[in-house]
Amino acid sequence: MVADPVADPTDPAAVPPVQPVTYRDAGVDIDAGNRLVELIRSAAASTRRRESRSDLGGFGAVFAPRLKGMKKPLLVSSTDGVGTKLKLAFLLDRHDTVGIDLVAMSVNDLLVQGAEPLFFLDYFATGKLRPETAATVISGIAEGCRQAGCQLSGGETAEMPGFYPPGEYDLAGFAVGLVDRSRLIDGRRIRPGDVMLGLPSSGPHSNGYSLIRRLVLGEGGPGLESPFGGRTLGEALLEPTRIYVKALRQTARKVTIKGVVHITGGGFWENLPRVLPPHVTAVLEKRRWFRPPVFDLLQRLGAVTEEEMLRTFNCGLGMVLFVAEKEADAAVRALRKAGEEAVVVGRVRKRRGDEGQVEILP
Repeated sequence: MVADPVADPTDPAAVPPVQPVTYRDAGVDIDAGNRLVELIRSAAASTRRRESRSDLGGFGAVFAPRLKGMKKPLLVSSTDGVGTKLKLAFLLDRHDTVGIDLVAMSVNDLLVQGAEPLFFLDYFATGKLRPETAATVISGIAEGCRQAGCQLSGGETAEMPGFYPPGEYDLAGFAVGLVDRSRLIDGRRIRPGDVMLGLPSSGPHSNGYSLIRRLVLGEGGPGLESPFGGRTLGEALLEPTRIYVKALRQTARKVTIKGVVHITGGGFWENLPRVLPPHVTAVLEKRRWFRPPVFDLLQRLGAVTEEEMLRTFNCGLGMVLFVAEKEADAAVRALRKAGEEAVVVGRVRKRRGDEGQVEILP
C-alpha cells in the first residue's frame, strides 16, 4: 500500500484558504492598550518631578537626579507587589486602593535606608485588558506616588490571554531612591539605651492576606459584607497601606534616626533583627501602642496564637524607628508635627548570651 503524500505546508497551493486572523482574535487588543495610555496620562503627569527628562509612553524613562550637596550619592532600589490582597479587590470589584498599596510597599522599604524615593515603575498584567479598570488601578498608583513625592515614570501593561482568570490581574512595582552615604540608615549605630518609636498602621497593610481570606471567607467566616466599625469588613480590609515618606524625611532633618524597620511579611520577629547589631536586643511593650480591632477579630476567628499574630501581621505598627534616648522627645514632636502619632514602644538593651534579638512584653 502506498501512503498518501503529506501536504507541504510551505506550498501555498497545499494550504486551504482561511479567514484572516488578527492579534485581537487571539485575545490581545492593542487598541485597548492605547486607550489605557490616554486614560492614565493625566494621572501620571500629576506626579511629574522637575528632574524628569521624558514623557509617558517612551521605551524608557529618563531621569536626571539632583546631586547638589551630596558627596557620595547612592541609589537605592526596591520592588514588591500587593499579594493576595488583590483577591479581595476582585471579589468587591473595587480597584482604587490597591495601587496605593503597590507604591507603599516599595517606597516604605526605601525609607528604611534613608533614601528619598525618586521615581516608580509599575507592571500590570491581566488576561483581558479592561481599560477603565486598569486606569482606576493606575490612578491609585499615581495617588501613592503623590503621597510619596515620587514620579510615576512609566510601566508595562501585559495582556496575556488564558494566563489569568477572567476579571483578575497582577501588580508589581519598582522604586528607585537616592541618599548620600553620610545619611544612609543601616542600624549599625543602634546601642543599648536607644528608644524605639512606633508609627501606627492603617490595618494589615499588604501582608497576611492568605490567612485573612481563610479566616474571613472560609467555612464559618463572617464574609466581606459583614458590618465592621461603621463600614463593611471588606472595606476595612482594603484600607490601603500607609506611606510614611514625608513624615520620616521631615523628622530626619531634626534628629538622627539610627534605624528604621518596615513591619511587613514576617512581622516583628523577622523584621526587627534585620537592622539590629548582633550585640543588642529590642524590647517592645505591646501595651504602649494601639492595636486596631481588625486584628482582634482575625485572632478570634482562627484562635490564632499571639506569637503567630506577631509573626504574620503588623498588629498596629507600620514602622519602628530607633533614636538616641536624648532625642526621643524631639523625634516624637517632629513626627507628630508631620502628621504621625508616634509613640514610644520599647527600648534597646544589651543582648544576653545567645538569646533572641527581639523580646515582646505584654
